[in-house]
Amino acid sequence: MNSFQKTAKINKIPHQSDKNATWQQLLSHTINSPQALIERLELPNSFLQGALDGANEFALKVPEPYLEKIKKGDPADPLLRQILPLDAELDTIPGYVTDPLAEMGANHRDGLIHKYKGRVLLIISGACAINCRYCFRRHFPYQENRLGPDQWQGILDYLTADPSISEVIFSGGDPLATSDERLIRMIKDLEAIPQLKRLRIHTRLPIVIPQRITTALTSILKACRFNTVMVLHANHPNELDAQTGAVVAELKQANVTVLNQAVLLKGVNDSVETLQQLSETLFHYGILPYYLFTLDPVQGAAHFNVSDDTALDLFEQLQNLLPGYLLPKLAREVPAKGSKTLLKR
Repeated sequence: MNSFQKTAKINKIPHQSDKNATWQQLLSHTINSPQALIERLELPNSFLQGALDGANEFALKVPEPYLEKIKKGDPADPLLRQILPLDAELDTIPGYVTDPLAEMGANHRDGLIHKYKGRVLLIISGACAINCRYCFRRHFPYQENRLGPDQWQGILDYLTADPSISEVIFSGGDPLATSDERLIRMIKDLEAIPQLKRLRIHTRLPIVIPQRITTALTSILKACRFNTVMVLHANHPNELDAQTGAVVAELKQANVTVLNQAVLLKGVNDSVETLQQLSETLFHYGILPYYLFTLDPVQGAAHFNVSDDTALDLFEQLQNLLPGYLLPKLAREVPAKGSKTLLKR
């Protein structure tokens, strides 16, 4: 195995009381058994068959730090709803498809998606720390987009040949599911391409495994020449706590701009009170609200959908409660459009 493919060594399995587990250990030992999840969270056994059926379509995966934020015995817990498989995921609903954003048509190189002028998205890792049930990439062909040395060189050649590209977006999966050593090699290679100015990292790891924000990682980001933006993904204020604030402070010390994007989800955050609290809690911990997206129509997630009329009603109420800098843009991504589409009456 060459150095490009090396992964961190795991020495022990973390458990609920182990506060010294590394992020690698937490990432490698997530709960992926519906029965174990239901027992751990003291849920009615009537949820088991649906969870097993849903997990057969899209695996259950939840790490310990996120699990500890879920209220035991409450099937309506908004964090639980984001990760618990349901048999509703097997329903075939017209308009809900496996590639809702038509990314395959913009998958111009292995691991590269180029949809918008001036920026490209790189699938740095197919791994995630958590499998969100509404994920628009739940059907994405990650195996066909793995970045080995040859594929990475192809991406560098693609970027070098297009002087209009000034921003690179690290995505996945979750780009922070890869090692610091691999990230620093990639960033150094990108720094050698003169027209690149900005690095954007879309990640859920600081929310679900905050231990991922290490001194080594922040040193890498602080040392690079790019203007760096990290876009987090929290949908509910219960996902945020003092540990979130601590890691965000470390990122800001490394000159990283920290934003949040959320998805409007039925039964999770489809109330003006929750959305207001989310924006205010984000700002309390140093994060600016960025986007509030409507659900991407991905097969298996229709039960999360909130109608456009309801979304606009919520947004208008939110607009009357928050200052402009705490108001996320209400938007959706429409295939073949040159930018995100803002929802309007």
